[in-house]
Amino acid sequence: MGKVKEKNDRIRYNIITIFVYIIGIALLVQLFNLQIIHGEEYRETSNVRLTRESILKADRGDIKDSTGTTLATVTAQNSVVLYKTKVSNEVLNNTILKLLNVLSTNGDSYVDNFLIEVNPYRFKLEEEESQKKWKKANNIDENATAEEAFNYFKEKYEITTDNVEDARKILSIRYEISYKGYSSTKSIEIATNISTQSLHEIKERNAEFSGVEIVETPIRTYPLGNTASHILGQIGRIDTELKGNEDIYDPNDIIGKAGIEYVFEKYLKGKDGIKQIDMNVDGTITDEYIAQEAVSGSDVILTIDAKLQAVTEEALRKNIEKLAESSDYGEAPADAGAAVVMNIKTGEVLAMASYPDYNPSAFVNGIDSETWNYYINGETKPLENKAISAMYSPGSTYKMVTALAGLETGAITTRETIRDTGLYQKYNSSWKCWIYTSYHIGHGYLNVSEAIEKSCNYFFYEVGDRLGIDNLSKYSYYLGLGHKTGIELKGEIPGVLASNEIAKQENRVWNPGETISAAIGQSYNTFTPLQMAKYVAMIANRGKKLDVTIVKSIINPDGSEIPKDEYDKYVNERLGLEEDNLEEMSFKEENINAILEGMRGVTSESGGTAYSTFKNFNIEVGGKTGSAQTGVQGKTNAWFVGFAPFDNPEIAVVIFVRNGQHGGSTAEVARDIMAQYFGMNTNQVTEDTGAIPTVQIIN
Repeated sequence: MGKVKEKNDRIRYNIITIFVYIIGIALLVQLFNLQIIHGEEYRETSNVRLTRESILKADRGDIKDSTGTTLATVTAQNSVVLYKTKVSNEVLNNTILKLLNVLSTNGDSYVDNFLIEVNPYRFKLEEEESQKKWKKANNIDENATAEEAFNYFKEKYEITTDNVEDARKILSIRYEISYKGYSSTKSIEIATNISTQSLHEIKERNAEFSGVEIVETPIRTYPLGNTASHILGQIGRIDTELKGNEDIYDPNDIIGKAGIEYVFEKYLKGKDGIKQIDMNVDGTITDEYIAQEAVSGSDVILTIDAKLQAVTEEALRKNIEKLAESSDYGEAPADAGAAVVMNIKTGEVLAMASYPDYNPSAFVNGIDSETWNYYINGETKPLENKAISAMYSPGSTYKMVTALAGLETGAITTRETIRDTGLYQKYNSSWKCWIYTSYHIGHGYLNVSEAIEKSCNYFFYEVGDRLGIDNLSKYSYYLGLGHKTGIELKGEIPGVLASNEIAKQENRVWNPGETISAAIGQSYNTFTPLQMAKYVAMIANRGKKLDVTIVKSIINPDGSEIPKDEYDKYVNERLGLEEDNLEEMSFKEENINAILEGMRGVTSESGGTAYSTFKNFNIEVGGKTGSAQTGVQGKTNAWFVGFAPFDNPEIAVVIFVRNGQHGGSTAEVARDIMAQYFGMNTNQVTEDTGAIPTVQIIN
């Protein structure tokens, strides 16, 4: 039995041994086949199957108005980039020269930061000290001439051509490479937004351009030009924002820097894809395909109406230019302003203009220094959104706050009259009504509606004194003044509300005489035009709280909508906003009616300060003018605030013009805006240009 088992084991061992030998022989034969018989063939195949990954940039999401009109979108832009390849300096230099000749022939520009010009030779750096620093950084003798420095670089990069113009072309790129660096996986950008002619020629001659690749990049465009520039904001190359976000961005990414572009960067950005590129060892591309599709960013839909926005901007611009040309303004002409149109039921901003505006497209491919200097150093601050980032004394447009606080606290009643004697005297001081002159004492007896219509300072001096600063500031705050509205834009400021808190911050006691000035919109009171729009809207909607917004929705590429609670939370965190926990107040109908009636008188009664502007208007409007002192001789800011239609209000409109002098002079802007909103023909509205009040008016 044991012998049989031993015999069987030996047979199995021999069989296994034979199989091992057979497998070994097969492997040796295959290895011989790969290395000897077909070795050259497979080496050639290997050389053409080097691969590189390239980022496929995602389209940035669109920004649209409430009607679907596109305000910001993307178009394809072709750029030329260069990767490092295993070629000699001679091949690289020839490749660069041929590439730049193609671009130049078709009128395309390319990167050129080389600091030496030829024919004649000269340094671009004019200051001798700057030249020395540059020479030292490049290991060039500090006494070298421009020609000597040029020849140094020419020799360094083994440029053999005797044509100095061609040599300089090559140097422009070699110099860029030396400073920015490149590799087989990291490219250097040669040219952006190239023409179709260059695109086709480079692709057709692909074999001549080792390491050269055409990259299609989505570029931001603004179809309506400057329209809504302060709302949309700007984009620019990522800088300090890269730190901590390296997993999301790379150093060449473009991101939002201001406006909606900044606040909603997370949603607009999209997700980049990956393109796989096959090439041979000399860098010639043999094939390319999409390894991972890019996903476009989400679309942000705004509450504004593009047509109304354009009319608002144009009406504001024309008004400021008209006032600036008037001989009445001397050395302080109107030069800047803002306008806001708000839905009084929802708090949606339908239009928001700031003058002067700017061109957001100027930032897309890098802004030139001249334009940048104007934008940041100009006295009118074109980049500043004056509707949310600048604050001004409201003047007499604040008087509805004083009236409402007085009526609701019982300091006055709707039937009570106060006699304006022209000069209000108290606390060993005196304050004039705007009408007070040597031949005109005051308005006489007025109730609250009449006081609003005639903008009687005396009346509101008395009401403010009766109220006290705490009551006045309480109602002001509730109506949205002296704190942020929470609009989804970067740069909103809270303004300043005259209150006891101011005195406490200054380690003093509030002077009751200060309340008298505060009651007519002076003292510390300084608010943004957007805050003023919220306040007027809340007066018109009879005290209902409003959440101000300029964003209607965010739509994903698949058509789904991002929940409002989700992006509201994101915006609050991004802008550092806090929830509004104010309890809603209820106001007596009688009190609100009295205030609104006064505002109707401003535009509908012959004594109203905006009557000449609205006397032939087809819709009844409630309004208030204001001329706010600035503390600078000859400079008075102008306001108009209003709402329409009077009986069933839909919109609130606020106009501010710096150095506009007279509140009534800005009312025509509101009229043109309302005409657009209500579908009226503005050409049929006549304007009484002769009715200009005197500079002394503080209404």
